[in-house]
Amino acid sequence: MMTSKHLTVALALALGSVAMGCAGDAPPDLSNPDGTSNPDGTSNPDEQGQPVTANGKYTMRSTLDLAASAPGQVGAVVNAFIAATDDGDDPTSWILDQVINSMSSGTIKTILKGAKPFVAGYLNDRLLSIAPDFVSTMVQIGNDFGQVAHKFGLNETLDVSNGTATHTVLGAHFKIDNIESDALFSQYSLPNTVVANVAVTMDQTGKIAIANHQIGLSYGAVLHMGLDAAIIPMVDANATNLGQLFGHLVDCDAVAQYIYDAIQSQVGFGGSVSAYKTACTAGLNAGAGFIYSKIDSLSGSALELGLAGTARGIDTNGDGNMDKIQTGAWAGNVSYAGTPAPLTGATFYGTRM
Repeated sequence: MMTSKHLTVALALALGSVAMGCAGDAPPDLSNPDGTSNPDGTSNPDEQGQPVTANGKYTMRSTLDLAASAPGQVGAVVNAFIAATDDGDDPTSWILDQVINSMSSGTIKTILKGAKPFVAGYLNDRLLSIAPDFVSTMVQIGNDFGQVAHKFGLNETLDVSNGTATHTVLGAHFKIDNIESDALFSQYSLPNTVVANVAVTMDQTGKIAIANHQIGLSYGAVLHMGLDAAIIPMVDANATNLGQLFGHLVDCDAVAQYIYDAIQSQVGFGGSVSAYKTACTAGLNAGAGFIYSKIDSLSGSALELGLAGTARGIDTNGDGNMDKIQTGAWAGNVSYAGTPAPLTGATFYGTRM
């Protein structure tokens, strides 16, 4: 009994000492595990994923929605694609126009112009061997161009140093029917857009404010890039421009032979098959050039973006430096040829380089 009593007392004393020790120790500071404290008594912001500094260089992606502010000339470009498909005898009537326009003046050109309705119908009856996919492809390109014209992204960098940043636009990002692609300005011999001395602030919660600044873009150049870099490869992986695409869509050998046969059947003399082929190739290139000229005309006036941004800075590794820019939103105006409109639905995000 004495031994049992001693064991009971010893156990009680041991348990009491453990309990007292636990009560006397301060609980760990989960918000400040290294035991240091800030002068104002708050926890270290970087331990909560909130950066201490925004200094650094970041890759950024902005997405612009220009549905309400795109220049009216965009419709003229889309109409240039539609013009190749909207006539009763298209696309053969459009193709024939390109052939005739590229021919040198002379008897054969005069005859072909006079017989155009008959020749167009003749070619249309043989469309499957001339350009079986021309209409569907042109319709798709027109629709895709409309998507690119109204909504595209910018690939950028933001270089921040002590409250001031340089904002550089390097190229464009395109998303067409959930297929994404990128094009750098340098790939098309275009200069980057660089805006210096942009004020950037960040508060203790990690909220970032990017001061209002102006970014000028060559709208036509961006759309030209979108056509060549994003739209055309979607319909023809072996084409990099409209001239090449038209050359793949239209069999100029067959066109030349059928024009010869049609004229021969009407006047007994068809001219030269090789001359028609040359005119067909030249005409398709001229047709492509005409559409490009419509797009490039949009560069006559700059697309000006007046941007002011807010975002959340995130420190992903606890070193006090901002690593990610999240939930960014641009506010401001977009103007073309001096006509402003509110910029809506413009977002951005970034990652430390």
